[in-house]
Amino acid sequence: MSEVATPRTMAATLAVFYAFAGITGLLVVAGADPAGPGREALAGLTLVAVTGAAVVTRWGARWPRSAFHGFVGAGSVLIATAALVSPDTATAMVCGALMSFIAVDAYFFFAHRAAFVHMVAATSAITAALQLRGDVPLFTALAVDSVIVALGVATRSLVVLASRATRDPLTGLTNRRGFDDALPDLMAAASRSGSPLAAVLLDLDHFKEINDADGHQAGDRVLCRVADVWRRALPSTAVFARHGGDEFALLLPGTTGDEALDLVRRTTAGHPGIGLSCGVAEHQPGDSAAQLMRRADHALYMAKAAGRGRAELDGGESSELARDLAAALAAGEVQVHVQPVVEVASGRMTGVEALARWTHPRLGPVPPERFVAVAEQNGLIGALGEHVLRTAVTQLNPLRRAMGGSLGLGINVSGRELTDPAYPQRVRAVLAESGWPASDVVLEVTESLLEAQSSAAVAALHDLRASGLRIAIDDFGTGYSSLSRLDALPVDILKFDSSFVATIATSPRRAQMLESMVGMARALGLSMVAEGVEARDQDAVLGLVGCTYAQGWLYGRPVPPAELVARRGRTFAAVAD
Repeated sequence: MSEVATPRTMAATLAVFYAFAGITGLLVVAGADPAGPGREALAGLTLVAVTGAAVVTRWGARWPRSAFHGFVGAGSVLIATAALVSPDTATAMVCGALMSFIAVDAYFFFAHRAAFVHMVAATSAITAALQLRGDVPLFTALAVDSVIVALGVATRSLVVLASRATRDPLTGLTNRRGFDDALPDLMAAASRSGSPLAAVLLDLDHFKEINDADGHQAGDRVLCRVADVWRRALPSTAVFARHGGDEFALLLPGTTGDEALDLVRRTTAGHPGIGLSCGVAEHQPGDSAAQLMRRADHALYMAKAAGRGRAELDGGESSELARDLAAALAAGEVQVHVQPVVEVASGRMTGVEALARWTHPRLGPVPPERFVAVAEQNGLIGALGEHVLRTAVTQLNPLRRAMGGSLGLGINVSGRELTDPAYPQRVRAVLAESGWPASDVVLEVTESLLEAQSSAAVAALHDLRASGLRIAIDDFGTGYSSLSRLDALPVDILKFDSSFVATIATSPRRAQMLESMVGMARALGLSMVAEGVEARDQDAVLGLVGCTYAQGWLYGRPVPPAELVARRGRTFAAVAD
């Protein structure tokens, strides 16, 4: 069984134990005879323990796991020395009891073999120290040992139970939960130290055919064989997980994207007959966990699209999509479509959401989530965002004037754009050139930005809101879009996610939840937009619960701006008939 504690947890636990050892030492020194022997030595050891607690608190979370062996071992030496120099038997026994801290640390921090070595060293050290004093009977010292061993065994049992919650029972690898727990800690460590971190997604090619032809037991054997091959090939610092089904995920701290790609390609050659498609991404400053894994998923998609059995690096030289997108932006070949946003009560269009669309000359229509991810990872997101905004305000100006000079315009903005110091000024410049009122622009903040919680991004939102723009939280009600962020972000509008809206007409409970969310938003002074409305009964429920605005295929699919000009003056409920 592998270790379950992260470096951050190990540092916190070790610091607490060192601190309490210091407190115990202070109490013992305070109660000892001022003229008795060993008091000064105990005072010195107490100072060492307190200093150790401070050091671990300050830097421990950044240490590799191997560094904790030294501090746990040093703790054993410190406790044994304290017991040896104690002025009386009672004090020595108190110090001996502190060795139970070492038992807990060893079995919580380390794998069984290493923990056993620490346990043997700790019990041997305290037994030797108590016997060298000459005033503690052997069996009394062994009784202390039995307490230490009992705590170690109990800790071991608890760790085994905790490990099962984060382990895949078939392969013995970390499961998705364990992977998701490890990812934020490794990303934080990489950001602090500036060291690289690579994420890899692996997918077995044609695995379903193995199950269909030879049965699920044969498929299970394949999964176990793959797990064994990778376990042997990976460094001890790697986190290798079965992500689910025939998918695996890998984190490689201290490894660049190119190094990870080389490792993946070497390792996949170690199990011939089992094809693997692999996507590799390197952590970039400002990445959230979702963004990093989305880029790895994009690289996996590219590997499969190239014929499977390949490994691709996200943003690497093997990817031509970024170059093609840059060329398309320069040539004005990325189009902007708009989807109506309507007032639920009247069906009257009050605004639109601008959406980028790109048709690749060879690949055909490219999904927006795919080319937006490419733009983010290759420094093109600023150009793409400006192109969408400039195109939308230019092509929609006639429609805005025809509607009396007021037309809401929703623009999706990524976290990468908002962390660019020049972004707010770029937006203001485009609006000033076009004459489009800032108050009619709604910046739709993506969920990945909410997860990242970047102070620079939030500052940009405040800046733009001060200029008159409004802010919407997109996909509210799913994923990381939580209530706790509503008081931390400058928010004007909540856009309820389409997956939430999809069942409001068939699930009374979901409709009741939506009504409660609408009431909450209204109490907070926020506007509400329901996304993904496709059916009349959904529209009816939205009217009943009091949702003000909606968008979806019922009211109109995304179309070029020119097509909306011909529809002005008509209600979009009528258009759907």
